[in-house]
Amino acid sequence: MAEPIRIKEIPQGEMTAEQTKVFQDLVAGRGRLLAPYKVWIHAPKLAAALETVGTYLNKASSLSEREVEFIICIVANHWKGEYVWVAHVKRCVALGFSPGVFDSIRAGRAPELHDDREQAIFDLAKISMEPGAGSDEVFNRAETLLGRNGIAEVLALLGYYSSVSIAMKVHRVPVPAGS
Repeated sequence: MAEPIRIKEIPQGEMTAEQTKVFQDLVAGRGRLLAPYKVWIHAPKLAAALETVGTYLNKASSLSEREVEFIICIVANHWKGEYVWVAHVKRCVALGFSPGVFDSIRAGRAPELHDDREQAIFDLAKISMEPGAGSDEVFNRAETLLGRNGIAEVLALLGYYSSVSIAMKVHRVPVPAGS
């Protein structure tokens, strides 16, 4: 028997005025209330702030969609956030990544990457999720290839999707069937 999902959905009629406003804004922008926001809407100011950050990182950053999706997979694997992992690996494969890249990541091995920016992103993400500041070589290569702006966006994506992955994992959101 599966463990129960921990998300406590708030019926619209029971939301505070602030929650209602955030809910309406989220649904207007995304068409529905995504699972992480079902967690965060209990803190409506947080939900609104995270929506702003998430939308920027996913739609307006200097990183390509392929790079953004790759970063999401790296961090989802780190936290073993299966819902996020499955959804975004599927998207990465659709964007042209070899499934073997994700087999390697899942097995704890460095994937074979043919794009210098993607390699820099992977290496920066890895040092970011380990104790300490990481090697100067990795940081300097990331600075050369991504710029300081790109580094800031990679790190923010790691933080944002850590929050998403953790929220989904702790609230036991199941991976949709057929994913």
